[in-house]
Amino acid sequence: MRKKGKPSRRKPRRLDAALAGAIPQHVPKRWVKFIVGIFLVPPAIVLTQTFFTAFARTTLHDAFWITEEFWFFSLGVILWLVTFFGLPRPLWLYVFGHELTHAIWVLLVGGKVHRFHVSRSGGHILADRTNTWIALAPYFFPIYSVLVIAVYGIASLFTDMTPYRQWLFALIGITWGFHFTFTCWLVPKGQPDLHYGGNFFSLMLIYLLNLMILAVMLIVASPQISALGFAHDLFINARDLTVDCTLALNRALR
Repeated sequence: MRKKGKPSRRKPRRLDAALAGAIPQHVPKRWVKFIVGIFLVPPAIVLTQTFFTAFARTTLHDAFWITEEFWFFSLGVILWLVTFFGLPRPLWLYVFGHELTHAIWVLLVGGKVHRFHVSRSGGHILADRTNTWIALAPYFFPIYSVLVIAVYGIASLFTDMTPYRQWLFALIGITWGFHFTFTCWLVPKGQPDLHYGGNFFSLMLIYLLNLMILAVMLIVASPQISALGFAHDLFINARDLTVDCTLALNRALR
């Protein structure tokens, strides 16, 4: 008869920001994720074509470019770009948001955060688990944009926030620009979070999820684009890509 031992406890794992060590992972699992990353290429192509086609159509033909949503969001992005390239970059603010996003996603998957550390030179959290979503969350989850929307939504429960819609779009533009610029600036520097599932798989997933969020924002902001219409365009573009790839493969095999 086996003696029942004490239940094992998961050892806390450390998720580091830019200047900390890489997250360990078994090599065979990375091979699998590399193959998954290859299979993510066609959806990325289809989504890219669908998004930019819909954006161009609604901007040029449906006069989306003259709406307050477009102008205030664009103004916010421009203001942030001027700040990012013309002033000292608030790296501490990014590191705080980066580690906070890790922590939130640990909690979302039922984990526990044992330590939260942030400094200008880097940061980390100590948690009892990690996975792909936790490791990559700061690169596709715009935490400050989410906080802006959450504050606006909560305030709307108690007062009429309609007069402040322009500020909402401007702040989303600023915070989305913050997320986009820091992600593009730091990813090429070799972020250890990307090592968890391999760089190729991680980059493909980050690109897809960011583009999906942009697509949702476009559908919400533009009255001319519906979720059903966007899904229909996705289906048509996926079908066309499949036909084109099939024809190209047939020609190559002849």
